[in-house]
Amino acid sequence: MSLAESDHELIVDHLGREPTPAEAALFENLWSEHCAYRSSRPLLSAFDSTGEQVVIGPGDDAAVVSLPVGEDGSETYITMGIESHNHPSYVDPFDGAATGVGGIVRDTLSMGAYPIALADSLYFGDFDAEHSRYLFEGVVEGISHYGNCIGVPTVAGSVAFHDDYEGNPLVNVACVGLVDDPDELVTAEAQQPGNKLVLVGNATGRDGLGGASFASEDLSEDAETEDRPAVQVGDPYTEKLLIEASERLVADNLVESARDLGAAGLGGASSEMVSKGGLGADIALEAVHQREPNMTALEILLSESQERMCYEVTPENVDAVKAIAERYDLGASVIGEVTDGTYRCTFEGETVVDVDAHFLGEGAPMNDLPTEPRPEPTTDRPDVSVEDALEGVLSSPNTASKRWVYRQYDHEVQVRSAVRPGDDAAVLSVREADIGLAISSGADPNWTDTDAYEGARATALENATNLAAKGALPHAAVDCLNGGNPEKPDVYGGFSDVVDGLADMCKTLDVPVVGGNVSLYNDSPTGPIPPTPTLAVVGTKDDAEAPPLSLSGDGTILAVGDHVLAGDRDAHLGGSEYLAQFGGSDVFPSVPSDPSDLIETVASVADQETTLATHDVSHGGLAVSLAEMVTTDAGATIDIDAGLAALFDEQPGRLLVETTDPESVRAAFDGVAPVTEVGTADDSGTLSLSVAGETTDLDAETIREYRSVIEETLE
Repeated sequence: MSLAESDHELIVDHLGREPTPAEAALFENLWSEHCAYRSSRPLLSAFDSTGEQVVIGPGDDAAVVSLPVGEDGSETYITMGIESHNHPSYVDPFDGAATGVGGIVRDTLSMGAYPIALADSLYFGDFDAEHSRYLFEGVVEGISHYGNCIGVPTVAGSVAFHDDYEGNPLVNVACVGLVDDPDELVTAEAQQPGNKLVLVGNATGRDGLGGASFASEDLSEDAETEDRPAVQVGDPYTEKLLIEASERLVADNLVESARDLGAAGLGGASSEMVSKGGLGADIALEAVHQREPNMTALEILLSESQERMCYEVTPENVDAVKAIAERYDLGASVIGEVTDGTYRCTFEGETVVDVDAHFLGEGAPMNDLPTEPRPEPTTDRPDVSVEDALEGVLSSPNTASKRWVYRQYDHEVQVRSAVRPGDDAAVLSVREADIGLAISSGADPNWTDTDAYEGARATALENATNLAAKGALPHAAVDCLNGGNPEKPDVYGGFSDVVDGLADMCKTLDVPVVGGNVSLYNDSPTGPIPPTPTLAVVGTKDDAEAPPLSLSGDGTILAVGDHVLAGDRDAHLGGSEYLAQFGGSDVFPSVPSDPSDLIETVASVADQETTLATHDVSHGGLAVSLAEMVTTDAGATIDIDAGLAALFDEQPGRLLVETTDPESVRAAFDGVAPVTEVGTADDSGTLSLSVAGETTDLDAETIREYRSVIEETLE
């Protein structure tokens, strides 16, 4: 990748001269799609990022959101961030995924927060393909190794398999941090000329060079060999030291502003800091501590070596910062200072960069790209027996148990996890604020591949329902918007639709989208990925207790919000795992017309004392959700008159409730959503399912065998 001719002309016109090689490379990276959002920024105004809980919205390393004020009037903040490491994870799945975790954790540190939870949403090609499984195993290993080593629990996420990710997997990682004292909040906005810029962390090497520009172009057939130098190499043990050192620096009030060294390395972090403050900088590149000999100015400037932070520090606090870095066995270099002039970098006495920081960071022109609508789906349903349909859908890797994944993650570290992975949402105990914090993250490519707009709306509602099923109300969200090559009108049309769909539903639910990430050019010789709008949402509740997913065996089972069972509409199988397994096509099911009241009522019912179990209905439909609730000690007898399609319709915004007081549930949802009694729970350990007179029995062991396809294949 190199500067486009139009960009080169614009830069020459602004500078009044040809850019130096270092300047040209810096512009190439900071004006790339990955950094400048040239194709997506015009669309992002669709999101509402405001709300009384929003302290810092989009634009910093992470967003900051206030939690409900404690009884003593104290305030606690959380940070939320999400990023993609898609291209690196194709080239080197272990290091690509690991450094994605490291990067989002350092974004959290940049705000003065301590990381308390991770959520990863992963997307791969067909599970039956050997290369897809190789990528899958490497990515999960990279995430688990890095997260476990640094002591940050991975508590939520999702995994999806779809043919169109074969040449370009997606690795989206979200992080939640905690700012216990609002006075310790830090931003990336440089504060004062004369303050020093101090680089703390690992020594700088040649790994990750050109990572930002690499992430802004399609993957080629030889990417796994040719692009390996663009992939960073992580060191989680140094990251753990950096986490602890950052906590000490913030607690001692030694940091004026901070920025993680991610895309475009030192050049990106330092120029963005001073640009945000309307300031400049003088940086001596040779002062950067290095791990390799004879590094050039360009290599030092653009290296994306990991585990590094840039801090703005007052002159009188420099020695204290160095002392803390030394205590944690971290390198520390005073590399320059903040000025009221240009962004200037020298190397051994020669000026290699001298540009206006704001022009460097914000001057990239936006792209005005054409869109083209995607074709409308037709209806063509396969004819499959109930028994075959259940086996096919339950044994799909998409609906199968993800235990093989999350059992590799340490989700107990920090002792906050009240509801662990494998449920609808994780729930953490935030003792500092005396509340429960629920987390859900993910998207379904089958949905958005069928209908980009409606599928994105469904994604937002699905994540909100996950939280509500555990008794939490959605509080704020961040998104990771993944798309193919935006220069293709049909691809950009689909991407535009998912932005609108996600934004519209989040507004309807009154959930501010406080930050996010965009990853385009996820295209390869095998074709573009489906538009994939990963959403990570947090919700709050009064405590960390929540109803389980599994049946108790003692209550009545109700389906809430299921308009097919209530006779309000026909079943639609568009985007369903049923069609993915057996072929065919259909329109995507419409979402409820007033989902906001629905979510509030679901959360309220989930916290009733008479509620014994709750489970969201979505991927795989009613059939999968019922099967997931069965244990060796608890089963259910279910009778459904609506026909087979009702079992596999994947309309979001539905809930299964096991309760000892069905009338109170009906009363709560009166005028909000239909409530249909579908059966009773018992101690049989068997799902006895009658559909339009045809009965199929599945015991817990058979269900487990169907749903263990991932671990059975990989172990």
